[in-house]
Amino acid sequence: MTTALTRRLGAGLLEQASTRPGNVALTLGRRTYTYEEFTATARRWAAALVETTGGRPRRVGVFAARSQVSYLGVAAALFAGAAFVPLNRKFPLSRTRTMLERADVDAVLVDAASAPQLPEILGSVASRPVIVLPETPRADVPALHGHRVLDAADLAAFAPLAELPEPAPDDPAYLLFTSGSTGVPKGVPVTHANVRAFLDAHQDRYRLTADDRLTQTFDQTFDLSVFDLFMAWEHGARVCAMDPIELLAPSKYVERNGITVWFSVPSVAAVLRKRGALLPGTMPTLRWSLFCGESLPRATAEAWQAAAPHSVVENLYGPTELTIACTAYRWDPATSPAECVHDNVPIGRPHPGLDALVVDEDDNEVADGEAGELCVAGPQTTPGYWRAPELTAQRYFERDGRSYYRTGDLVRHIDGQYVCLGRNDQQVKVGGHRVELGEIEAAARRAGALEAVALVWPDAGTITAVVVGVDDPRALSDACARELPAYMVPKAVHVIEEMPVNSNGKVDRAALRRFLADRADGSR
Repeated sequence: MTTALTRRLGAGLLEQASTRPGNVALTLGRRTYTYEEFTATARRWAAALVETTGGRPRRVGVFAARSQVSYLGVAAALFAGAAFVPLNRKFPLSRTRTMLERADVDAVLVDAASAPQLPEILGSVASRPVIVLPETPRADVPALHGHRVLDAADLAAFAPLAELPEPAPDDPAYLLFTSGSTGVPKGVPVTHANVRAFLDAHQDRYRLTADDRLTQTFDQTFDLSVFDLFMAWEHGARVCAMDPIELLAPSKYVERNGITVWFSVPSVAAVLRKRGALLPGTMPTLRWSLFCGESLPRATAEAWQAAAPHSVVENLYGPTELTIACTAYRWDPATSPAECVHDNVPIGRPHPGLDALVVDEDDNEVADGEAGELCVAGPQTTPGYWRAPELTAQRYFERDGRSYYRTGDLVRHIDGQYVCLGRNDQQVKVGGHRVELGEIEAAARRAGALEAVALVWPDAGTITAVVVGVDDPRALSDACARELPAYMVPKAVHVIEEMPVNSNGKVDRAALRRFLADRADGSR
């Protein structure tokens, strides 16, 4: 079938509820939700969203994490014809408030653990979205004046939505916010057509069935979480939402839940390897082991392959702007070690239907084997940044009738494979999260620094700040922690008299790295 219904994100849930109603769609702790129960509840919430927003809502915030609201809320937003906007209670309140304001949501679904933050977050938001509290009596969340509030008792009065609004292929399915160099998170609207192209390409590659069980290791503000949810729900499989503590000993979780598809950032596996937790043969049920979000070290791939001997290990690559992942590399224990560059696994080939260019600073294509910036066009390329035409013009360009996205990653094309050499700007990956170092620098300046430079130093998982004009480095760190997610807060702040500059008058980051190395050597 190629009807509009089958093209929308969430259509698979409806189909599975009809054909496999008793299959488990979600395991959350000790609780399971069948497809029938899951979709009926989500359609009831969708009915509430449609009625209370005066028609089909445009965007619905999902302020929840690893709870029934976080998963059912996504489905409810989609069933209501809206784009879902994931929000994270672990983020600073000011950041969540900015996301709500920029997204201009019509409603927000909130779980019990996130509800206490609502009064402070909503206090200065100009709009008045409907607040839906499926787990919290409205009396427990005071000071929501001006908002219509629905709790569980209200939701129970709605019948499941019978006629679902039909979004167009180019309508956003979700809106994610990523780190922005100006200090303000930038929105990436991902359309139904973008996600459909991704899902179709990955089903051709992985052939998931209703017997599969997929992990859910990511926060939903991380776009990789969309893979787990909708690759499972399109095919009648089960999503198993892992608590962070379960990542410390995943082999037990994998065995207990019969997991067949693992997906995480490589750093999860790297930590397990360092702790000696990747023992050979300890995850025999896995048939796919997928990694994405940052470089996959060769030694990590080898250790994971030994621990999951019956699985195929793959390294995926792709920024949010290219819809979750746009290339993949299949690990071969016999030949892959020799194909690694800088001891990192290649990122492989683009998915079918995607075109890749490797260009120099003047946007001229480079020869095979030469380094350049990877640019990608095709059905997974998102339409641009949310209400930011100038930024869109900087990162997207037209060539031969196709829209290309500049990834900012330096790559080489060698023997049919792409290998990633790192960033060509100040956008980096830390713990699988994409981070604009400029956003950290902006936060440090707002906290009182006259000048600030953020560096990934001394290792790939550590951000260090060098600042000018600061008397109390700890106070600056505390101020950054109030504004930035934990993974963006500098682990160390070093104060210097003035920034070194190069012959062009620009800050000499290489000199700053030498300064940090010298200071580290002197302290030993």
